Amino acid sequence: MKADHAKIVLNARKNADERAKGYREQALKMYPWICGRCAREFTHANLRELTVHHRDHNHDNNPQDGSNWELLCLYCHDNEHQKLIEAERGGSAGTSGPAAATHNPFADLKAKMQKK
Repeated sequence: MKADHAKIVLNARKNADERAKGYREQALKMYPWICGRCAREFTHANLRELTVHHRDHNHDNNPQDGSNWELLCLYCHDNEHQKLIEAERGGSAGTSGPAAATHNPFADLKAKMQKK
């Protein structure tokens, strides 16, 4: 019974070491648990919703200094990849910003103020 328990503990430690070598675990140790886009903060309870985004979109580029990583929440990460897909299709990448407003609610404010 004790041999089985020791084997389980040994395997658990081995698996934890393997996971710690992964880029997600490294990034979580390096960076604060905050989304790099929306600034949402994370705790152990919701950490699974914080992802590692590869800035150059190359998942094989994992430098030890973390320079190709940024932590993004699920929603911002999906949005980042959607922008890439749209750019590849020739559509808007969403970087130009919102469309300019065409309505000016204060256009005749002076005239309205003088009527009173």
